[in-house]
Amino acid sequence: MKSVNTFIISFVATASLFLAGCATTATTQVADFDKWAKAPVGDLLEQPFAVHPLDKQQCVEASYIVDSLWIRDVAKRLGNKWGNMTISNDSLRLACAVRTFGLCPPDGRSLYISMHGGGNCPKEVNDEQWYNQIYLYEPVEGIYVAPRAPWNTSDLWHKKGLDELLEELIQACVVFEGVNPNKVYLLGYSAGGDGVWRMAPRMADKWAAASMMAGHPGESSQVNLYNLPFMIWMGEHDHYYDRNILAKEKGAVMDSLSAANPGKYIHQTNIIADKGHWMDRVDTLALGWMSQYRRNPYPKRIVWRQELVTREHFYWLSAPADEVEQGKSVIASVEGNVINIEHCDYSSLTIYLNDRLVNLDEKVTVVYQGKTVAKKRLFRTIGTMHETLGKRNDRSFAFPAVMHVELRK
Repeated sequence: MKSVNTFIISFVATASLFLAGCATTATTQVADFDKWAKAPVGDLLEQPFAVHPLDKQQCVEASYIVDSLWIRDVAKRLGNKWGNMTISNDSLRLACAVRTFGLCPPDGRSLYISMHGGGNCPKEVNDEQWYNQIYLYEPVEGIYVAPRAPWNTSDLWHKKGLDELLEELIQACVVFEGVNPNKVYLLGYSAGGDGVWRMAPRMADKWAAASMMAGHPGESSQVNLYNLPFMIWMGEHDHYYDRNILAKEKGAVMDSLSAANPGKYIHQTNIIADKGHWMDRVDTLALGWMSQYRRNPYPKRIVWRQELVTREHFYWLSAPADEVEQGKSVIASVEGNVINIEHCDYSSLTIYLNDRLVNLDEKVTVVYQGKTVAKKRLFRTIGTMHETLGKRNDRSFAFPAVMHVELRK
């Protein structure tokens, strides 16, 4: 792995070279931003260039510098951790076994996060399951990461605190391994499959596709999988905890959701004949199926239901942190420059926007329950891109404009 300083120099230089090629169009605020980024003095958000409105081309130019600053931050924040193949915070540790397959494609590497089985058993048993998971799957291309769960409990792959570790794992692989954040895939076997049932919907805005192998769905809901291709793999005779029965039932749920929403809830249910909990590696076909999909970070319609562990952000929406709780939901869509809040259990929403979602040169209208609740022109700014990327830590979510709307007063 390259040193942190090498990454900082490389990416800041890349951003500067891009701007040099755009010298005929780069405006004063973008040039000032580039100069500041090379030797930062003071808070970025306090700089005059951070709040000056940008046109579409200027926004593209500035985005390269915003991205380089984020990479610099990730390199400093996670460089030593990833050097030790461990993602950790004050109380949790996610050791990672990493294998690399194939050559890096022009659009960046794929990332497969593969969660092991085990659960509520001695540490040594979970360690053995982890070692098994390291060599269980082999993609044609990509970074294959088998992390060791931080706990030795039945819910070891969906406890509170796992989200942040997985997000940092993705960040590290994007910066240090050349991963495309729109080619991140989630899979898991047995207790790892339990985790996929929960983490795929919970973090649906992070994955390109997900595959569940031999897991128990528990309380999980599938409605968040509106934009996420999802596979179910189960042995016909995997009867413990009714896993085989529940897999068929959840497959039927996905069939129903897909039928009601043509082109959405893409899925495949595989009940393997004459197999029990171990499917004799038939499920390895999942990697090829998943690899055909890419995440769309800006879907024109999203369905967001809070799971047992709640999240404040989902794609281009944020809910009030003090209002999120299990079962609350939002359904929102974009058509032209109109954002339609079809359903919302919150008093307000924050909407993150870019030129992929709407035309930021025109007014944006927000409609809730058939009534216009907001209509205004938004402005692209460097400060907003920097702030949203720092908050979301996903380079696809560096939004240049933000709109806060009150729905109930």
